Amino acid sequence: MSGHSKWATTKHKKAAIDAKRGKLFAKLIKNIEIAAKMGGPDPSGNPTLYDAIQKAKKQSVPNKNIDSAVKRGGGLEGGGVNYETIMYEVYGPQGVAFLVECLTDNKNRAAMEVRTAVNRNGGTMADPGSVSRLFTRKGVVMVTKAQESREVAEDDVLEATLEAGAEDVNDLDEAFQVLSEATDMVAVRTALQEAGIDYDSADVEFVASMEIPVDAEAAGKVFRLVDALEDLDDVQNVFTNVDVPDDVMAELDA
Repeated sequence: MSGHSKWATTKHKKAAIDAKRGKLFAKLIKNIEIAAKMGGPDPSGNPTLYDAIQKAKKQSVPNKNIDSAVKRGGGLEGGGVNYETIMYEVYGPQGVAFLVECLTDNKNRAAMEVRTAVNRNGGTMADPGSVSRLFTRKGVVMVTKAQESREVAEDDVLEATLEAGAEDVNDLDEAFQVLSEATDMVAVRTALQEAGIDYDSADVEFVASMEIPVDAEAAGKVFRLVDALEDLDDVQNVFTNVDVPDDVMAELDA
């Protein structure tokens, strides 16, 4: 299993825990607002908004909260906030690289909070471009294996998505990760739906071109830094090129 796949597995499981604590709700609502503002409030004509709404629903965000976010973002009711996206580049333990994606209405606050979290957890802020060159924007669609109607096999996912632009399908134990060019993500998601395969999430993410293997001590520090960053209200996503081998992950779990 590749390093990115191992990290994706960890993120996939961690997201479920975060959702139970309600940490994701505000971030999901932000995504809906900004998608509606950028592409309009009609999900049928705005694929980004459609995916943002589906992701929120899968995390049990109440429909009234979703509807209000669509209206605010689409300018259909007052109270909307002007968000901007900012990317911070960070180096962590053993040279592990991080991209920290923020969606904020106050970039000075976001910068201060990110810098504080990084400094307190063994990281350093990096020069612009030094980290981002290690990542490529990719479409990432997650498909849970155990679905209501059937157990989805890798061949099912491949057959449904290859012609839509899928480049790779990674087996992440409980789910499949489908990678594509960022511009093909909607087509891959649509192809899965047309094949009767439900997807867990569909996002454009930054995928590392090369991973850095770490030992248990460094892995623990990386996870603590990720947690500290993801606890910040303005942080939407944290991407890293860490490679945590199976034996190291087992040691951490123990």
